[in-house]
Order: sequence, then C-alpha cells, then structure tokens
Amino acid sequence: MVERLISLDSTKDAEQRIKELIEQHGEWLCVRDSKATPLTKSECDFRVEHERLIFSCWGDEGAIHWRVTAWEWTGEKLLLEASRRMGAERAKLELVPRASIKAAMAMIGAKRRERCQRLAELACAILPGAKIERVGLSAGARPAQPGAFARVILRHKRERIAVSGIVAELVGKDVDAFLSSTLLWFTRASDRVRPPYIQRFWFIVESDWVEPLTERLSLLRDDLRRVSTLHEIDDAWAEIKSVELPELDELLMRPTARFRSPAETELSASAASFIALAPEAIDVVRSRHGETLRFHGLAFARVRKLMNRERVWFGIEGARRRVLDESTEEECAKLLLELQEHRSAASADQNHALYRAAPESWLESILRRDITRLDPGLRLAPLYAQFRSSLAGGSRPIDLLALRRDGRLVVIELKVREDREHVLQGADYWRRVEAHRRCGNLARARLFGDAQIEDEPPLVYLVAPGLRFHRAFDTLARAITPSIEIYRFDINEDWRAGVRVMRRCDFT
Repeated sequence: MVERLISLDSTKDAEQRIKELIEQHGEWLCVRDSKATPLTKSECDFRVEHERLIFSCWGDEGAIHWRVTAWEWTGEKLLLEASRRMGAERAKLELVPRASIKAAMAMIGAKRRERCQRLAELACAILPGAKIERVGLSAGARPAQPGAFARVILRHKRERIAVSGIVAELVGKDVDAFLSSTLLWFTRASDRVRPPYIQRFWFIVESDWVEPLTERLSLLRDDLRRVSTLHEIDDAWAEIKSVELPELDELLMRPTARFRSPAETELSASAASFIALAPEAIDVVRSRHGETLRFHGLAFARVRKLMNRERVWFGIEGARRRVLDESTEEECAKLLLELQEHRSAASADQNHALYRAAPESWLESILRRDITRLDPGLRLAPLYAQFRSSLAGGSRPIDLLALRRDGRLVVIELKVREDREHVLQGADYWRRVEAHRRCGNLARARLFGDAQIEDEPPLVYLVAPGLRFHRAFDTLARAITPSIEIYRFDINEDWRAGVRVMRRCDFT
C-alpha cells in the first residue's frame, strides 16, 4: 500500500523504516524508466530536511537529490514517488535489492525474447517463402541485462533481410540510441554473413516512433536509404504495415513547427550584480520567463520578475532552492565561495560534486565566451547557447548555434564523455536548423542582426576531448548523407584550463 508523506510525523516514520530496509541489503539497483544504476547501501541516503524526505545517491550526472512524496515496500522492491527542480520533474523510482535482480532480469529477458519472436513471425508473414534464420536481443546496457532491441535475420530465396525493432515496453523514446545501435549491428552483420548476403534492412516500430525515425532515416547516405524499409506495428502486435520514407529535400520543405525567437531582454539588475562578483565565471542564459545564472555552466540562481519586482532563487540543481532575501544572503554567499573553490580548473578536489557536475555545460560556457578557440572563422557574437528550434516540449536544445564570417551557419554539438549518439544528434540538429533556414524563419528573426546568412546548408561541428569520442564515431559519421558537412573537432583533455583544437577531420 502506497504511503503518502503528508505530515512531519509520517515523513520521519518513513525515513526510519526506509533506512531499516536499506540496511538489510548490501547492494541495490536504482531503476528509473529503462535506466538502472547500481548502488551500495552506503550510497543510498535518506534524510529529513525542512520537513521533507530527501533521497540522495550518486549517478552518471554526479550527486542526484529527489524529494520523496510517497513510498511503498512490495516485499521485493522499494517504490518511490519523487520530484525535483521544485516539482518540475517527477519520477517513479524503484530500489531493487541485489538478491532479486538476477530473477528480475531473467523475467524481463524472457518477456523481451517472446516479443522478439513475435516480431520475427510478423515480418516473415509479409514475405511469402521467407524463413526465420536468427532471433536475438541487442546487448544490454550492462552485463547480464537484456537488450531493448530485436535483432532478426530472415532468409528469402537468394537474399537475407536484417530486421530490428523495439521490444522493451518501458524504454525511453530515444530514437538516436535505437538507430545508432541498429546501424552498427547491421554493419557488423553485413560484414560477417556468408552468401546469400543481407540486401534489405527493415525497421519495425510502434506508431509513436514512426515520425522521429522517418526523420532520422532521411539523414542516411543513399545506399543505406535504398535498402531501408520502415514498418509500423499496431498496438496489439498483430499486424504490420509499410510506411513511406520521404526524401530529405521533401522533408525539409514541409511546414516547420512554430519557431521561438530567443528572448531579447535587458540584463536585470540582480543578474548584473551576480556577474560583477565573478565576471570570468558567471554567465546568464535568458528565456521568456527570466534569467538563469550559471557558474562555469552550472546553474545556481534564477531571476524572475513578478509584479514588476525582481525575485531571485538560488541553489544547485537537485537541491532545494531558496528565495534570496536578508535571511538567506549569508547562505547564498557561502554557495558562491564553494563554487569558486571547487568549480575551477585549479580545484584541489576533482572528485567534488561541484567539479564533476554538468561538464558539457562547463565546456559550452568556455566556448560561449570565445568561440574562436574552436574556429577562428566564427563570429564572436551573437552566439546562441542551448538554442531551441521549436516550441515542442520534447525538442532538445542545440548546444551552440553560430555564424561563420563567410555567412555559413554552424551547428555545434559538444560531448565530454563517450556518446554513441553524438553523430545522429548533430545530424538531426542540422535538419531542424536547415528546415528553418530554407523557409526563412532565421532571417526573419534576425538572429544574427544585420549579418547575411548565406543560402547554403549549415555546417556541423562535433566536438569532444580526443579520447572521449565513441569508438563507433567514424562508422556512424560515414553513414550520414554527404549533403550534411560534418567536422570532428578533437580538443585537449584538460579543456577546463582552456580549449585547444588538437585535430580536425572532415567526414563529408
């Protein structure tokens, strides 16, 4: 039975009982959507702060903090209803004891293999005479975890057909992850198989995957697009039908989503006073609702105007934000001192949470101050960080959008860790910007003032430290159509002390 935390007594009682449960098992798995993070019991911290139950743990993003609003122990796992960012982000978390993980993974794997077999049978049914030659799952995110994607090989007369689809019910809608993984599998399978060779490539997905996958497939080079076919499977997994794939030019000429011009507002007095404290480290990101202040890319304060009066909230992502007033001035000053000490290239403790947090935003903030460190041909200003090309809620922002001195637009995507989706993300951002350029939205919005935007497609700069590019980067970059000019920029590993380009490669 779900127990909601509606009073201080229920909150303290939940803290005690949850801590007792955590102590009973040495290792846990924290599951959110399809992502699982292994934790030891010492890494699971539950405590009451300001009459709220806070769950803290360490993840890929650094220290993560959630406010727990309800909980339940099922006998096999601990279920938590949680929120953060002042309720803007909500999640259902599962803490599973390590002893139960093996059985749970086996059950999930069996269910996914059943769906994989069903998908193979449906694919075989639409091609008379075809036979199922191989059925399996993709590799899991971690050893012993079942994969989320089907890997099927069909044999039909003198050819083989590679078939892939999504078989995980709770997998997040990350089309770039699915397509990147599937392209690499198709490449390996095509190289290894003996005659008859793989001559067709099928994607079978549910309806909500069709549109984003159609957009990504249009970005592939011609020989891959010619052998690719997209099929839609119904909700009951009883029937599949073919989906027409448009040409890239046709896709780019379609009406674009509503374009949101970046906010043009004067810097508030509150933001200016913060920047004056550390102008070399603090910058501001504007939105229609106010300003976000960042210390080397890490958001630590927000300024909003309410009833013609500026209000400031401060606090690091995941922690409880406080309103800045006379009673909290000392606390805010302490936070700034901690940022100056720990969020610096010269920090003595490089394992500190403030040093490790939001590394890509840190790199972006460095380049935002002087983009010519990456390419001397780029204009210093205006330069757009975290640029959103539409109002769609699921639309991810582009790291940097810049203009070269010759008038060419440049889409810049930054990574500081190995990321297999780096190439496809950059290519999709190119598609979104090019669609707006072709219909004149960018020129009408005067994003770059009086500067002329050339009638040429944007360039794509994919940037990461030299040893942090994914090993499949080159393979995936060569899978993209040559119409998209992709450049790889290898920068120095110690980029926090200053960005230097070590190597540049052209994948056009």
